[in-house]
Amino acid sequence: MIANTLIAQSEFIGRRESFFAKMPINSLALFAAGKEVTRSNDTEFPFCQNKNFYYLTGFNEPDALLVLVKGNEKQEAILFCREKDPLQEVWHGRRIGPELAQTEFGFDQCFTLAERDALLPQYLEGKAELHYCHGVDAALDQQVLVWLSVVKSQAKQGKTAPTNIVDCAPVVHEMRLLKSDAELDIMRQANRISGAAHQRAMEKTAIGKFEYQIEAELLHEFARNGARHPAYASIVAGGDNANILHYTDNGDTLKDNELLLIDAGGELAGYAADITRTFPVNGRFSEEQKHIYQLVLQAQEVAINAIKPGATFAELNAAVCEVLTGGLLELGILSGDFKQLIAEKACKKYFIHGLGHWLGLDVHDVGDYQIDEERQQRRKFEPGMVMTIEPGLYIPLTDTQVDEKWRGIGVRIEDNILVTEQGFENLTVNVPKSIEEIEALMANS
Repeated sequence: MIANTLIAQSEFIGRRESFFAKMPINSLALFAAGKEVTRSNDTEFPFCQNKNFYYLTGFNEPDALLVLVKGNEKQEAILFCREKDPLQEVWHGRRIGPELAQTEFGFDQCFTLAERDALLPQYLEGKAELHYCHGVDAALDQQVLVWLSVVKSQAKQGKTAPTNIVDCAPVVHEMRLLKSDAELDIMRQANRISGAAHQRAMEKTAIGKFEYQIEAELLHEFARNGARHPAYASIVAGGDNANILHYTDNGDTLKDNELLLIDAGGELAGYAADITRTFPVNGRFSEEQKHIYQLVLQAQEVAINAIKPGATFAELNAAVCEVLTGGLLELGILSGDFKQLIAEKACKKYFIHGLGHWLGLDVHDVGDYQIDEERQQRRKFEPGMVMTIEPGLYIPLTDTQVDEKWRGIGVRIEDNILVTEQGFENLTVNVPKSIEEIEALMANS
């Protein structure tokens, strides 16, 4: 595959045009591709493209560099990439090369990486501003200094280097926050694939299996439907392991009368799904598990139903904390005056993470939350934003302040939600969530 066939090249070109529009005249912007990372000796981790670079190019090879040049009269999008090399391609796979990259990806000019260091100072010369995501890639930071030094060394010949260096990450991050129709189509597909994987995990779960065996079922379902890689390390946490938020060891045995929390999503064409389900290993919730699960589910439904343009995470958080506090008080896990418990944020002892986050090319996607002095996320939702909604309650075995019957229960429920003009669309549509649905599925597996 030369280009991403799920998003037309015209959209990537349009994104570059939108970024150009935000650049001042007489400026230059740089976006570096990702690099292959050594796993052990002469083997590498699966390649993951730099997301900002990918967003503007759709180009999925390592080491490339995008240069956007905006002059007084014209602008150019230039790509530096690996040259065609028959010997390297025999050993490591086909390369696109500059000639095909220019025609297939719509760049104005393309050059090899070997030409980069000679040409970059020429592009920088006479520009007033340099825009790039500094502080992210140490090698690029160092190379930029070298290119600037080359230009400055020619000051006696009347050449000038940019005097203003600007971090352009906030600009491209704001662009990425609002998803296009093509992006949303991919994210719907990623959710369907990931939902099917969660369903398969429920069907394959049994007492005595290892967590990693269920992880393998997830990966199988991802890959066979086109999501070749997980969007992040899958969490498959049985029993008290669910109370470790980023548990990824996935090595313990699944036990009777315990819950299994799975937080997993596939990546499709660079876009992530992020879904969590919690269900009983033996297929039937105990009474205590039902109470905690239903409380989390109620909180999630309150949050999702409140999503619309103009709403904020701060408002959703407040509503969720009211539901969780009231429920924990009713169950005897919290005690005291309801209003005082709300004021003290008492439920955060058990709901120990945020309610959600932006979702897109990154699992924890970019975009400003507009956090105020009280650490409240005040950004108003807009159509095209995609977020997770994932309340949870975590009561570890070591918590001796609660009745023993609650200990070891960890529940999180997470869906992926799109803000629409009318309100919201839940992208996570094909994986059971109610107690009745989960138990029915597992009884028939």
